[in-house]
Amino acid sequence: MGLADDGGLIIPESIPDVSDRLDSWRELSFGSLAFEIIQLFATDIPESDLRELIERTYGSAFEPEPAPTLRVGDLYMLELWHGPTLSFKDIALQLLGNLFEYILARRGGVLNILGATSGDTGSAAIYGVRGRKGIHIFVMHPAGKVSPIQEHQMTSVLDDNVHNISLAGSFDDCQRIMKSLAGDLDFKRKYSLGAVNSVNWARVLAQTVYYFHAAFAVQKDTAAESVRFCVPTGNFGDVLAGWYAKQMGLPISRLILATNENDILSRFFNSGQYSLGEVTHTLSPAMDIQVASNFERYLYYRVGCNADRLRELMDEFARTGSLRIDVSDNGVVDETFIAAAGDKSQCLAAIGKYHEQYDYLLDPHTAVGVAVAESRGLSGDPVICVSTAHGAKFPAAIEQATGKDLAHHPAIDALDGLETRCESLPNDAEAVREFIVKTIG
Repeated sequence: MGLADDGGLIIPESIPDVSDRLDSWRELSFGSLAFEIIQLFATDIPESDLRELIERTYGSAFEPEPAPTLRVGDLYMLELWHGPTLSFKDIALQLLGNLFEYILARRGGVLNILGATSGDTGSAAIYGVRGRKGIHIFVMHPAGKVSPIQEHQMTSVLDDNVHNISLAGSFDDCQRIMKSLAGDLDFKRKYSLGAVNSVNWARVLAQTVYYFHAAFAVQKDTAAESVRFCVPTGNFGDVLAGWYAKQMGLPISRLILATNENDILSRFFNSGQYSLGEVTHTLSPAMDIQVASNFERYLYYRVGCNADRLRELMDEFARTGSLRIDVSDNGVVDETFIAAAGDKSQCLAAIGKYHEQYDYLLDPHTAVGVAVAESRGLSGDPVICVSTAHGAKFPAAIEQATGKDLAHHPAIDALDGLETRCESLPNDAEAVREFIVKTIG
C-alpha cells in the first residue's frame, strides 16, 4: 500500500529507541544490520522468513557490497549505487520486490503497481519486480525530463509485466496523477493498486539502514561521537530516512539538506514557508521536484503529531500552493536541519574539482550535495555525503564539467542498441486510468 485510504501517508505507530543496541550492531554486515532494524517494524513477517528475504536481497544483487563508505578529501562518501540500476533506489526496491512477492504468495491475488519517477525510481522499481508472478508495474516519467540513459534503463525492459508511460508533463504531474488514482478507492481496490514510490513506508524504512551502517564505519575511522549527513533530495524520502534514524537514537548531529534550483525544501527549512515555484529542468533531474511527497510525514511530527493540524496545513497547501509553520524566536525551523541549494555552476564545479583533485567521479545529484556540504563549512563532526547514483548515468553533465568522456559503466554501455517499449500519454489522469484498464483487463 502506498497512500492510506484517507489520502494520507502511513507512519509507524511508534519509533523505537535503539540507542542501547548500537554497540552490539557496529560490526554487523549490511544484511544482518538490515534484519535487526527492519524486524522492529515488520512484525507481521516471521523472523526466519524476514531474515531469508533480506539475505536474498543483499547477498548477490550488489557488487561489491550494498553501501560502502570511503573517505574522499575532507568528506566521506556513502556510495549507494552498487545495485543493478546504479542508483540508491536499488537498496530499498530490491527488497520491496521480494517483499511484494512473498506477501502475494501468502495471501494470493495480484498487485498492480503505479509509480512516478523523476529519473531513478522507475528503473530501480522495474528491476525489482520484472518477471515476478502476480505483479504488473506501470511507471510514469515526465517526457523529455529524465536523462536519456535513465529513460533507456526503464524502456529497454521488455518483460510482459512492465509498462512504461511517457507523460506530457513534469514529475509533479506524474505524482499528482498517481495520488489521484490511488485516492479513487473503488478503482484502487478493483485493480489492486500498490506503490513503490517513497510514499510506500517500506521504502523509507529500508533506507534507514545505510545511515546506521555508514555512521558506524565513520565513527570507527574517526572515533567521533556523532556524525553529520549531507543528503541531496527532491522528494524528501532519503533525508527523511536519516531523520528517522536520528529519532531511533543514531548519533546524527545535523542533517544537511541539499536541493538544486528547485529549492522548495531548502526555503522551508530557512523560513518556515513551504510554497510552490515553477519546476526548473536541471542537470540533476531526480531532484527537479516542487511537491515533496514525504514532506507531510515530517510535518506531522513537526506539528506535535496533531493529525487535525496536519490536515489543515495540507488542505491549505492544496488550495493555495503555500503553507507556513511557526518558527522559533531565532528563526530556526528545526535544529536538526541545515538546508541550502546548489546551482548548476556549483554542481559542475564540484564534479570538476573532485575528478581533478581526487580522481573521483561525482554524479550531478551527489555533486549538489558536495557543493552544499562544502559551502556550509566542514569543521566539526565528520560529514558523510550520500552518493545517490553512478556518474555513468549522466554523461552530458560529466563531460560538461570535465571536458572528457568519462561517464561509463558496463551496465550502462550494455544498453546501447537495445529495443525499447513505451506508451506516450497526455497529462491526464483519465488517460492513465484507461491505459491501466486496457492493459490488465
